[in-house]
Amino acid sequence: MISRQKKINSINKKIIKIAHIHVWDKKNKGDHAIVIAVQELLKQNFKNCQIIDFPVETLKLFKTDKLKKINNCDFLIIGGGGIFYSYFLPFNQKMIKAIKIPIVLFGLGYIKEVDAPLWPLNNINSVMTLAKQAKLVGVRDINTKRFLIKNGLALKKIEVVGDPAVVLSEKKPALQTIKKLKLQGNEIRLGVNLRLKSWLGFGKWRDDILQAYKETIKYFQAEHDAQIYYLKHHPGEENIYKELGIKNIIKVDLPPNEQKYVYAQMDLIIGMMLHVGVMSFGALTPEISVAYDIRNYGFAEFINHPELVVDLDKLKSKQLLKTSKSVFSKRKKYKNLFYDKKQAIALKEANFLKTISLS
Repeated sequence: MISRQKKINSINKKIIKIAHIHVWDKKNKGDHAIVIAVQELLKQNFKNCQIIDFPVETLKLFKTDKLKKINNCDFLIIGGGGIFYSYFLPFNQKMIKAIKIPIVLFGLGYIKEVDAPLWPLNNINSVMTLAKQAKLVGVRDINTKRFLIKNGLALKKIEVVGDPAVVLSEKKPALQTIKKLKLQGNEIRLGVNLRLKSWLGFGKWRDDILQAYKETIKYFQAEHDAQIYYLKHHPGEENIYKELGIKNIIKVDLPPNEQKYVYAQMDLIIGMMLHVGVMSFGALTPEISVAYDIRNYGFAEFINHPELVVDLDKLKSKQLLKTSKSVFSKRKKYKNLFYDKKQAIALKEANFLKTISLS
């Protein structure tokens, strides 16, 4: 019998062609970070791989040219990110069934925004067709696992591997950028992020969100002389963050690897966009998530810190300020706890990918 190591060596000598279906939007820093992180992991695990990119929209239409390119690869990775999202659905079931190479779902998730309508049955069926055909299913959080089980996928087929962006590599920006962002001193740094206005429930919660942010920022400026940073993840946030009316706020809008480095320089982050929280956790900085989506809760549950989520309907009771004070006082403790959890996630994701290489 060929040993495990000999199998690995043999596979690593061969050029592995990997089809990678993912969200294509590089304007969204979180989506872009996921793609970079997944491909970093693939390159670490498959030393001689060639990655061929396809947008997630590839799954929506039956296109013979795309199908031929996919089937000409060794296997197909789908994810990570919010692939199970109404915006991308329904998937074309004929297209899915015509994929002949092994399908691997990796670090992807289910998105359900607050106040968003329930999915039509056609959306659910198309997702389940994909999940059932996949050889391996590794999801990013427990809510995605619950969704798949509820709709008929076998429990034993699903592994919660975490979000790949947790282990995205960090890159230190140029010295000029470090100086511009005032990252060299020892002052307290508070990072903030808001969800862009296209969110379905934004109008309903807008005033509560902005007021809660303003009072929390005001406290940190008054009590800790904190420098405030806006951590931009999408061009659509450009106008909304200005409504905070914060003087001398520093905008951070860097490539994902450098953005994550900056997160590591923060003392506390308050955010809404999921991957602000994911990348903050990966940078070992506590982030309080104002939850506009089931995925905010899902990530906090996955890292075993549900206290880091603030419900929208608790903003008027100053819950964001209360939670911010508490988490800030324990920020060094969180850093140590996050380090251990991050190492466990990195190991789980690496082991998951190894099951592909040996299959």
